[in-house]
Amino acid sequence: MRVLQREESHRAEIEELRQALLSCAWVHRRKDEEEQFRGRIGTNKDGNDDVVEEKVVCVTSGVSFLGLAIVSKLLLRGYSVRVIVTNQGDAEKLREMEILGEMRGANNKMKAVVASLTEIESLAQAMEGCHGVFHTSALVDPAGVSGYTKSMADIEVKASECVMEACARTSSVRKCVLTSSLLACIWHDKSRDDLPSVINHECWSDESLCMDKKLWYALGKLRAEKAAWRVAEQRGLKLVTICPGLVTGSEFCHRNPTATIAYLKGVQEMYADGLLASVDVNRLAEGHVCVFEAMNKTAFGRYICFDRVIRMEDEAEELAKATGMQIKRTSGDSSSDFRIPFELSDMKLSRLMSSRMQCRSEC
Repeated sequence: MRVLQREESHRAEIEELRQALLSCAWVHRRKDEEEQFRGRIGTNKDGNDDVVEEKVVCVTSGVSFLGLAIVSKLLLRGYSVRVIVTNQGDAEKLREMEILGEMRGANNKMKAVVASLTEIESLAQAMEGCHGVFHTSALVDPAGVSGYTKSMADIEVKASECVMEACARTSSVRKCVLTSSLLACIWHDKSRDDLPSVINHECWSDESLCMDKKLWYALGKLRAEKAAWRVAEQRGLKLVTICPGLVTGSEFCHRNPTATIAYLKGVQEMYADGLLASVDVNRLAEGHVCVFEAMNKTAFGRYICFDRVIRMEDEAEELAKATGMQIKRTSGDSSSDFRIPFELSDMKLSRLMSSRMQCRSEC
């Protein structure tokens, strides 16, 4: 009996020692990953292993359709990326993608941090040490894929305010790029006589019109962007906003269902007015990084981003087939005599991206 007790005691001691060794190894591994993330990003002019702060950035909603594209672009450009996710499951998803090699350029330069987009303190802690923040504003509608509710617009605004305030509370964040929407620019009361024929970055949607038409996604993006500008001005934070058209790309309806359906509310009117535009997710991600890198010099204010305006019937049919939504002009409008009342302009962003690409090729 005593022999059995001694053996059990011995096994318990061995197991305790094994657990202690595993715990110690885990702690050292985490410390090594932190050192790689924080300190082995680059060198200064003297060749010392100092942190190159501008290469450490943060992306909110980093597992969203757009968020993943931005993270990928940043990693390929040599940035270390802290990805804010709202739950541990998303953190594990990112880790699996890194292990499987789906996030090219990661190499321990990507780290997931769980934080709520409506809790300033947790956001500030997650952002501390980063030089810039990309707030993709990719919130999930509690109602699922059925659309974007009015209450969702309020959550969008609160998240925008909290992210901006959290940026201001850190000792490191100096710049923020916020993803708004083209819908924050295009909805106007067409009975007005002073409407511009060209819709560009200087245009703002009519808030009361969005409410009357129950365009909650447009309303949420509009109010969230205005809230971000208000906090940025009050707190002295450098901000740039990007207003993209409908975000498309491989399987975009499946990978981005709520935002796609919500964006297309009022699609018939957008199509008739020449304001139905889309942008590939990779071009949009490239635009975000381009603007961020130019914020110290030439980038400022708002930017409209699209690569395609749906004008022809065959284009509308193609989008309708992809989304499962009917997209047609009102009856009586023929393609031969139909006049489009508005024109979209993304000249500001196009010029910036062209100049940056030219600079890179020459350098």
